[in-house]
Amino acid sequence: MWRLNVPLNREDKRAIVAKISAKVTKAQTIVLAEYRGISVSDLTNLRARAFEQRVYLCVLKNTLARRAVINTPFALLAEHMTGPLIYSISDDAIPAAKVIHDFGKTTDKLVIKAGFYDGKVMNRADVQALASIPSREELFAKLLGVMQAPVSGFAYALAILAEKQQSEAT
Repeated sequence: MWRLNVPLNREDKRAIVAKISAKVTKAQTIVLAEYRGISVSDLTNLRARAFEQRVYLCVLKNTLARRAVINTPFALLAEHMTGPLIYSISDDAIPAAKVIHDFGKTTDKLVIKAGFYDGKVMNRADVQALASIPSREELFAKLLGVMQAPVSGFAYALAILAEKQQSEAT
């Protein structure tokens, strides 16, 4: 099916700005990346990864994105909203950066332009540093492993003691 490049009317633009504004008000992190030259199949893979990580990923007109971030802390990103950008937005601090950074490792056509977290505009190096932090789920898994180690060690010692007592009784 062919999609014509028809300009949006005002109602459509308002709806898009309202939808993005709603996402931004809940967001902790936004990452902007240029996607010039990326194939449709690669963008589809990127969207699938983003969906798995609960990251909202969108390509939209920069003027609409600027309107969506007005009167939010993310308004500081407006000066970086130029060129063909993909917007990665997440409610958690790390996934937006991690999805873009990890996908950027597979292609040189996705270039991190800027990001925003904790009241600060981030450059490419800052976004990469944020992406290298383990996610909340990874930290919980590590914590659970640390908490289970003494219990499993104690259970192992009890099993050896019971086996020893059983062999001495026979």
